[in-house]
Amino acid sequence: MSDANSSNGNGSARRRGLIILAVVVAIGAVLWGIYWFAYARYFESTDDAYVGGDIVSITSREPATVLAVNADNTQAVTRGQLLIELDPARAKANMESAEADLAKTVRSVRSDFSKVHQFDSQISAAKVQLAQAEGDYRRRKEGAVDGSVSAEEVAHARDAVEAASAALKVAESGQAQAQSAVDNTTVANNPNVLAAIARVRDAAITLSHMELISPVNGVVAQRTVQVGQQVAAGTPLMAVVPLDDVWIDANFKEGQLRDMRVGQPVDVTADIYGGSVTYHGKIAGLGAGSGAAFSLLPPQNASGNWIKIVQRVPVRIALDPKELRDHPLRVGLSVSASVDVRDTSGPMVSSQALNANLRGQAVDTNAQADRIVARILAANGASR
Repeated sequence: MSDANSSNGNGSARRRGLIILAVVVAIGAVLWGIYWFAYARYFESTDDAYVGGDIVSITSREPATVLAVNADNTQAVTRGQLLIELDPARAKANMESAEADLAKTVRSVRSDFSKVHQFDSQISAAKVQLAQAEGDYRRRKEGAVDGSVSAEEVAHARDAVEAASAALKVAESGQAQAQSAVDNTTVANNPNVLAAIARVRDAAITLSHMELISPVNGVVAQRTVQVGQQVAAGTPLMAVVPLDDVWIDANFKEGQLRDMRVGQPVDVTADIYGGSVTYHGKIAGLGAGSGAAFSLLPPQNASGNWIKIVQRVPVRIALDPKELRDHPLRVGLSVSASVDVRDTSGPMVSSQALNANLRGQAVDTNAQADRIVARILAANGASR
């Protein structure tokens, strides 16, 4: 009898436990439903996300030998800092040759201007000789009437007139030719001088390429160059990654993109810091296609064995620069992203590039070349 009562008691306890468990599960399901409907359904999350950034390649623009390498991997560099020095011997020789050619051209053009004045004197002398020849011919012709001058002398005088006239035409033609070389120009803007100036500028640009500077602030990566190495034009030598301007490329499933808009807030956590650090970013743009569409061998689904595969589309997320300075990220790190999609008023396509302000540091070769050209022109009398 006691065994039956014990069995009934255990069954009742089990039923009560199951009922309590069912009630707890039901309450939990209701609470989860309320939480999802009121809050969670407005967020789209993915852990298929990675840190992206610009990788600024430092390449040689001229063939040369490496003399010095002033930066190495993991080293922070600033914009304008000298990274690599190339042997400038040949570039300097070409620069000196271009400077000498410019000086020679300036003097040659000045000589062309002098020729115009020289032909003025020749024309004046030719006109005097022609006038004398014409006077002699006229007098001899008059003397031939009364027989005091022979016909031979008259013929010689006539030939002298023709010779003097031809000499005047030669002088005038020479002056026209000399004038055509300098017409409507000065020494400084003469075409020959301008061509020589262009060669000086080209040599100055080549010489400036012997020093490779960092175009941006960042960290050096992928250094492959060594001292003494002979490099060709276009050879990648190292890269600089601006870590203060990185972003997130988050790959969301196509079904998650319906309510995503540019400007929506995003919470990002990086595996390197765990959940202790949260970045607050915004959607900067949605990709123009899935990763498969831009792959080297895109899939062909025209076969009869087609199986639908959910595609993922990259979404770019801009981060707060201050948060990046406090907790730097590295390109390629894994992160998780959660997008708040409640506000759908923004556009789906961004009209501005995320890094439109990324500009490199260039050497002002024009100013250097201008000083060199002005010095050579003044030294060779171009202003006179």
